[in-house]
Amino acid sequence: MLTSTSMITAAVLLTLLAIAFGVILGWANRAFHVEVDPKVEAIGEALPGANCGGCGFVGCSEYAEAVAAGTTEVDLCGPGGGDCAARLAKIMGVEIEESFPYRAVVHCAADENERFQRREYDGEKTCVSANLVGGVQGCTYGCLGFGDCYRACQYDAIDIVRSLSTIDYGKCIGCKACSQVCPRNIISMVPFKTETMFVVACSNKDKGPVVKEVCAVGCIGCTACSRKADLIEIADNLPTVDYSKYSQAADFEAAIEKCPRGSMVYVGKPTAEDIAAVAGEELPERIEADFKTTVDETEWRG
Repeated sequence: MLTSTSMITAAVLLTLLAIAFGVILGWANRAFHVEVDPKVEAIGEALPGANCGGCGFVGCSEYAEAVAAGTTEVDLCGPGGGDCAARLAKIMGVEIEESFPYRAVVHCAADENERFQRREYDGEKTCVSANLVGGVQGCTYGCLGFGDCYRACQYDAIDIVRSLSTIDYGKCIGCKACSQVCPRNIISMVPFKTETMFVVACSNKDKGPVVKEVCAVGCIGCTACSRKADLIEIADNLPTVDYSKYSQAADFEAAIEKCPRGSMVYVGKPTAEDIAAVAGEELPERIEADFKTTVDETEWRG
């Protein structure tokens, strides 16, 4: 058994060791201390902390360091949107133009019932794998529907409905994860300058007769829409929208009405007036027609 002297000696030694380690740790803390730029801390607190990588950096902390160093822009945070950009601009003492949140848009309107020349695919059920196999579906520009984007989204903002990727704009934060994994690049990030945005829900650049052979709703490049809306131009047999000039006043109703294929739709959140207008109506089977009345023939998606 330990004597009282041994116990006292052990206690003293432990105390001395504790003091010694304390001194060493204190010295190391001072010797190896790295000063953190107060701007980095302020920017980090202003960011939402999503760490989604949509800004092009590994996470919010790396983006904060880049902003503080002045090597990147202050408006790259999709989840934070315009409010976050304004806060960062104030911290950095810079002026920024009005910014808008970017949201994902699937440029394909054809579900499994509207795609022709499909064949059974027995390979790995991913879009990346299926895209390497010829003839999985006639349209080589359409959504493959195996859900790579669904699995990439960490915010439950994508669902696969009848083999077609569908965005829930109440949940989408614009992290770009879905657009980065789509092997056909048919998901793009669009600046949502209004709650609902007009988009071309097709990516097929083939000529009309070829499109008709593979899809029931694909754009045939008839150019009728471009003659009805100033912001629409035709490039490679496909309408494109000039979002740099897009505003609340932009009118696409005549273009939608003229489109013979239904490949032009509005996406986003419907307004209270839109919801009230269809309060007593049954929803149609077509997914892009979630909100439609006999007065307003505008098609909605999402």
